[in-house]
Amino acid sequence: MGLYLIPLFIFGFIILISGIFTVKQQTAAIVERFGKFLSTRNSGLHFKIPVFDRIAGRINLKIQQLDVLVETKTKDDVFVRLKISVQFQVIKEKVYDAFYKLENPHDQITSYVFDVVRAEVPKMKLDDVFERKDDIAIAVKQELNEAMVNYGYDIIKTLVTDIDPDLQVKEAMNRINAAEREKVAAEYEAEAERIKIVAKARAEAESKRLQGQGIADQRREIARGLEESVDVLNNVGINSQEASALIVVTQHYDTLQSIGEETNSNLILLPNSPQAGSDMLNNMIASFTASNQIGEEMKKQNAKKGLGGKKPDNK
Repeated sequence: MGLYLIPLFIFGFIILISGIFTVKQQTAAIVERFGKFLSTRNSGLHFKIPVFDRIAGRINLKIQQLDVLVETKTKDDVFVRLKISVQFQVIKEKVYDAFYKLENPHDQITSYVFDVVRAEVPKMKLDDVFERKDDIAIAVKQELNEAMVNYGYDIIKTLVTDIDPDLQVKEAMNRINAAEREKVAAEYEAEAERIKIVAKARAEAESKRLQGQGIADQRREIARGLEESVDVLNNVGINSQEASALIVVTQHYDTLQSIGEETNSNLILLPNSPQAGSDMLNNMIASFTASNQIGEEMKKQNAKKGLGGKKPDNK
């Protein structure tokens, strides 16, 4: 008789064990009795009546993220793709609404994101979309909060994580940016060139000033040396005129000596006195006159020789 009770005992134990269940942390379990909502069980060990009660489902209470890719047009007729990241969480006190009111919460959130983005972005130009992406995120969050709180969802944060215009638009924007940078670079190069020119002009002016000062000092020293030389010659009985002539002759021969020491010199000395030009012109005229006279004499002599060699005509 006892052998027949063992299977019943085992069956009853299995039924009892099936009524015990656990719920993980940050998770909620929905318990139904005969298909009707009974209770919400949070994390821990729980018991349900076997056969009568069942776990209809479990809901994640962690913060979740849904990425939505929206393509729309801006105010300046540029198509752009925006990636909206929505961070949401099931409200612990509204697990019933989150489980029973929405069949697919992700599709619901996606629909609201599309609606808000396509209402906000067409009001902005492309540059404004980049600058005011936070405004778009705030508008999406506000709209989602108002709509999803009734379904037991809390929108934690919305982020515009990517803005991707059409490829041709991006290339045009890059060309504009490159041209702008080249313009700035050209301005800096021009300014640098201007600074170089000004600095060079100042350096040349300073160099010429110093050069002139050096020449003046040189001439001053030469004059002082000449004065001293004349004084020395005067002391030995040579008058000023003779001393000046002697100094000029001495300088002349010193110059010739220094030129002779240069083996590769191409220097040619020409007369440079006031009468030198007139004397050269007179010499050239005299040489031309003499050559003309010689040419006339030679013509006369040739003519005489030609007549002397002819035979007289016998008529």
